Amino acid sequence: MIEIDKKELLRRILIVNKSFKGIISYHEVFYIHSILYSAERSLAAFNRYENLLTKNEDATILISTIQEAIGHAGALSRYFWISGLGYKSPKELITLRQNRAKKLRDKFGLTDDSPLKERTLRDTWEHFDERLDTFLITNDIGCFFPTPMLDDHTLADEPEGRIFKLLDIKAHCLVLLGRKYFFKPIKEEVLKVYNVALKSDENGGRL
Repeated sequence: MIEIDKKELLRRILIVNKSFKGIISYHEVFYIHSILYSAERSLAAFNRYENLLTKNEDATILISTIQEAIGHAGALSRYFWISGLGYKSPKELITLRQNRAKKLRDKFGLTDDSPLKERTLRDTWEHFDERLDTFLITNDIGCFFPTPMLDDHTLADEPEGRIFKLLDIKAHCLVLLGRKYFFKPIKEEVLKVYNVALKSDENGGRL
């Protein structure tokens, strides 16, 4: 791998920001293929979940499959909305990432209302140990359910209910540490992104 000094790196970043709005034209194909990968993996997990529903699988298997689908959807979202960690980089690089994300959002027709921008579900899985610490310490009374469950999500609305993991199949709702996440809109948005990326790939790898 060829390394360049910081001054040269910043020079190149400024050119990409000014002349290409975050992505050089002949680099577009790399973003398209990366987006396709995350979208395909997410959809594959969602489809596997739908198939498992016909086999009466238990809560643990079903929830883990949804977890996988959401994890890949979270990875997909980073191309369109940069993560908080990205803001610790040099300002020129932050601007590059912001420009890249905006260019991709525009090309894929995504707005800030997109379900993919909502990262709470993804972050819950990524920082699950920390959130579990807080959940157990702050909720010291009530009925705790430590095993994954298949049930109605309204159980989480009960004042004494302390839901660890619950899946409401009919409502397409996952409850984690007492908080509800409706995942059907995420799947639909992933499919939308996948179709746009596939068309772009077939169009010579151009956005």
